[in-house]
Amino acid sequence: MNTYGFNLTPMISKDKIQSRLKEIADAISEEYKDEVPIFIGVLNGSFIVMADLLRYMTIDCEMDFIKVSSYAKTESTGTVRLLKDISADITNRHVIIVEDIIDSGLTISFLKERLEGASPKSLSFVTLLIKPDITSLDFPIDHIGFEIPPEFVVGYGLDYDQKLRHLPEIYRLEGNLK
Repeated sequence: MNTYGFNLTPMISKDKIQSRLKEIADAISEEYKDEVPIFIGVLNGSFIVMADLLRYMTIDCEMDFIKVSSYAKTESTGTVRLLKDISADITNRHVIIVEDIIDSGLTISFLKERLEGASPKSLSFVTLLIKPDITSLDFPIDHIGFEIPPEFVVGYGLDYDQKLRHLPEIYRLEGNLK
């Protein structure tokens, strides 16, 4: 499929994404049924995942956002820069970090270390997508939507140079992207 000048191959449908997010929300709602966790979305990519996930929650919760940068076009820069910090006090709170995708694990490892410094009661992780073939982590991801191969994907919040986030499904981006 050629959309907006890009070659896109469908990978995960809107219905499958919504069904999986509901399952994750149900599990988190049960796990924190007597608590008010705070969800920290990682901008920009997680804003759609976070919105849909929170709509499925059956418990009270709060949210905040953090923004980091580790990519230029399709390549990791190898370093993580903090662009916007959270504004909430997460000390002694149940914190759930929401990511759109985990590639190498560099960003989520940076966030884990940074947020643990604020002494939360607990810290857990949700990601819509993970690339297990290239992810290197020394801690578990609590809730994973889908495992995917190490390909470049767009849609549903994921971008190519800030484009294609608005697409309602996940697509593999093909062609010369450099």
